[in-house]
Amino acid sequence: MNATLRLLSRLLTGTLMLAAFTTAVPVPAAADTYQVDPVHTYVLFRVKHLDIGYSYGRFGGPEGVIEWNEAAPEKSRVEMSVKAGNVDTDNDKRDQHLRSADFFNVDQHPVIAFKSTSVKKTGERTFDVSGDLTLLGKTRPVTVSVRQTGAGQDPWGKYRTGFETTFTVKRSEWGMNFMLNGVSDEVVVTVSAEGIRQ
Repeated sequence: MNATLRLLSRLLTGTLMLAAFTTAVPVPAAADTYQVDPVHTYVLFRVKHLDIGYSYGRFGGPEGVIEWNEAAPEKSRVEMSVKAGNVDTDNDKRDQHLRSADFFNVDQHPVIAFKSTSVKKTGERTFDVSGDLTLLGKTRPVTVSVRQTGAGQDPWGKYRTGFETTFTVKRSEWGMNFMLNGVSDEVVVTVSAEGIRQ
């Protein structure tokens, strides 16, 4: 009988120790997956015309996925893309020219895409996101400073998060060399993304 009690006591002690150990070891939080909301996500750009004034445009219908790890941002990632043919500068003639081989060459290269390779926290709600930007079939690395603009429940019961970045690229580095004397080589890009948690 005593032997049985001792065995039960050992088993109980071991179980309690295992439970305590399991409780003490934190389980890493998994990343939440957010689908980019194309209705509330904007990809905007600005170029200088004849070194005098600025012209603005946007790409409609952006798509993408954000895997966001609040506890460990460095484990997050983002992929976004736009259809080059969706370029819109509020002028049909200019938009048709931008879709031609002189600029975006949408027949040969229909998609502009970004895929992150690393995320580094730089402040309370700011991050450096590095990745590969593909334009005109050419892929080059870029690093952008991103700010989380907010997060919370929407009126329909879904959880959303938002991020924004503004950065500058030189279009000639991707082989877009047409009319560099009339349209600035430097293009200022703003991406304001809102994602819906899946």
